[in-house]
Amino acid sequence: QWMNPACHRSLYSYQARMAIALAVQNPQIAVTYLPLACTGATIDEGMFGAQRARECVVGKNSLTCQGTVNAQIAELREALTAATKRQPDRVLDLILLSIGANDVDFSGLVADVIVERQTERALSRRTGVLSSVDEARSTLQRELPQDFNKLRQALKPFVGGDLSRVIYTSYANPSLLNGAPCPGGRAGFDIHPAFNADPQRLAEVTDFVQSEFLPSLKKLATCSGGVLCGNPARDRMTFVDQHQAAFANHGFCARAETDPPFDRECFSAKGESFVADIVDAANNPLVCGAGASDFRPYSPRARWIRDANDSYFTAMTYPQAQKAPTNQPGDIHDATWGVLSAVYGGAIHPTAEGHAAMADAALPAATSVLGLGLSEAQVTSEPISPAAPVRQ
Repeated sequence: QWMNPACHRSLYSYQARMAIALAVQNPQIAVTYLPLACTGATIDEGMFGAQRARECVVGKNSLTCQGTVNAQIAELREALTAATKRQPDRVLDLILLSIGANDVDFSGLVADVIVERQTERALSRRTGVLSSVDEARSTLQRELPQDFNKLRQALKPFVGGDLSRVIYTSYANPSLLNGAPCPGGRAGFDIHPAFNADPQRLAEVTDFVQSEFLPSLKKLATCSGGVLCGNPARDRMTFVDQHQAAFANHGFCARAETDPPFDRECFSAKGESFVADIVDAANNPLVCGAGASDFRPYSPRARWIRDANDSYFTAMTYPQAQKAPTNQPGDIHDATWGVLSAVYGGAIHPTAEGHAAMADAALPAATSVLGLGLSEAQVTSEPISPAAPVRQ
């Protein structure tokens, strides 16, 4: 269950995990963690401005929608103002930040890779669900640098002008296996008949993420590679990307004999996991005969990135149409619901295990910025005093 359905905010996020680990490893301090992250957020819509709620809550007889989510910077300012009323010298020690993927419409790239059938592709393209690498590249080169600079200036007052206290944790490439692009195909995406990860489009997106998107984020966060900052020493964020090497072996296509039994027995490597006959499938959809409740979403597995099958089995999502209200599914039997649910429901996002790897990478950076654990307490040794005589 989400901490916040409108934002798909989770207790398994790397931010929450890192805050808990920081508190556990440093019992001498008190850690106050304020979760504001919201899936789908961009710098303009999410950080500076309100954004549409990610998901509606489906009741038995009705659909309840929050509508919009407040801007994160405004919420942070409001929370800090309230805190300083009680404690005037209260300041932020750290800001945990990951931003940029939604700005280049990464979910649109995912949709472009996995939506195969022409009818669904045509509908998705007309309503803005699909995006191309060329469109993402244009945004990355022209718009994101300007927006990132605005964000940098907005965050400065929260950290006393020292942006090293902003821990920017980069994304990982979600489609690598042994350092190479996943092969594509129906495996992991056969939950919906319109899905098939096209090998050519997948390779193109994988290369764009690895060779252009991730390096550009690092340059923006660290004021390097031609990115101009007014005062690089204070404008440079603390950048975390050590987890990327580990993710290169745990993309969405990774499989292993150590995967949970349900995965090995029920998720076909050939993309033939589900009964083809629609009458039989209505009562027993999986070829393996197991029930959906046997799926274990938080068990360790080789892939640290959820595929579309994982997304459906983990959380049945009723998404808000992000770009075209006319594309909003009428109910869960609407054919467009399946496409939107996979695109916006968590497919090609880190699993809990993936978030743990990100937290492990971010924790040393946070510890260093805070000056914790840098020196060990002096250990003194001396002879034990003689025991006092025992009186009878």
